[in-house]
This record gives sequence, structure tokens and C-alpha cells, in this order.
Amino acid sequence: MSLENTLLKRIVAEFLGTAFLLAIVVGSGIMAQTLSAGSTAVALLANALATGAGLIALILMFGNLSGAHFNPVVTLSEAWQKNLPAQLVFPYLLAQIAGAFAGVAAAHGMFDLPVFFASTHVRTGASQWWSEFIATFGLIAVIISTSRTRPATTPFAVAAYITAAYWFTSSTSFANPAVSLARAMTDTFAGIRPIDAPGFILAQLVGATCATVLFNWLYPKSSTH
Repeated sequence: MSLENTLLKRIVAEFLGTAFLLAIVVGSGIMAQTLSAGSTAVALLANALATGAGLIALILMFGNLSGAHFNPVVTLSEAWQKNLPAQLVFPYLLAQIAGAFAGVAAAHGMFDLPVFFASTHVRTGASQWWSEFIATFGLIAVIISTSRTRPATTPFAVAAYITAAYWFTSSTSFANPAVSLARAMTDTFAGIRPIDAPGFILAQLVGATCATVLFNWLYPKSSTH
């Protein structure tokens, strides 16, 4: 297989994986809100369980092709650790962002909604930004620690963490800049106002940076523990 063919497969995997992730997040949010009879708790539970289950499947599906990042902060962290060639960073980020918007459009199409429509869901303030810092810090921490100690468990650990983080963070754990951008274009249960997305993204970048530094120290690549 040629190098170009291999690289293309990795980029397509990141696009498709991120697209399916957003279709799951947004689509399950719409379905949950429709069927929950006005109960936000029931809707959030359904949304969280669908996202966690979908993540397991997607990481297992694409992990061997691209590493199943589906998330710019994961890609940046992996590149920083020299687990991903620097020349792949921009193509990965582009594929993830494009995939995220494609996933939102796909979800809207399944529920007979406009392709894109800006969210009016307010998600801002110090508690929400702190939540995104914590959510993203924990995500990177889970990825680094499990991939270096029990790599076969990583898909399940990531999915379990995100499912939990839907509930223990006030922001419901976006933990992903591509997700934050794309969810600004859905005025549904999963949405975020476009004006609020930059605060989330900044918090996510800071959280990922701190986790990468700390967990590379806690779990150096040569560690067997």
C-alpha cells in the first residue's frame, strides 16, 4: 500500500469518525428531547448513554486506521508527544472540523430540520469554562494513562469517562473544539450559542495542555506501570 493511500485512509477515518460522533450526539439529543416528555434529566441520560455507546464503536472501528482522535485537542496532544507526525496535524484538524459539521447536517437531515441553524442555547460563565477545563483534562488523562498501561481498554475507558462527564460537569462535557464549533450550528438539545463557543474552546485547549504535561510525567513512555 502506498504512503499516499495510507495517509488518505487516515484522513478519511478522522472525517467519518467525527461525523458519526456528531450525528450521534446531535441526533440522540433530538430524539431524547422528543421522547422524554419534558424531563431534562431523562433527555441528558439518553444523550449520554448514546454518546458513550457510539464512542466505543467508533474508536474500535477507526482506531487502527487513524488512532480515532475525532478531536483537535487529542491530535495536538498526540503530536506534542511525538505519537503523530507533525505533517498530519493540519489534515487531521481539517478532517475533524469538516466531519463535525457534516455530522450535524446528517443529524438534522434525519429529523427533517434545516441543514444548519445557529443555536440559542446559552452556555457561558466561569463554572462552564472550568467544567470544560476539567472535562478535557480528564479526557487526555484517560487517553495517555490507558494507552500506555492497558491499551486494549482505551476505547471503553474513554467512552465511560465521557458518559460520566456528561453528568458531573455543568457544561455536559463537550471537551472537543470541533464539537464546540459544530454544535453552535444546531439549535437543538445539544447546541451552544456561537458566541459561547470560543470560551469553551480556550478552556479545552488549556485543559489538554495541562493534562499532557502532567500525565506524560506520571506515565512516561518507558514506564511499565
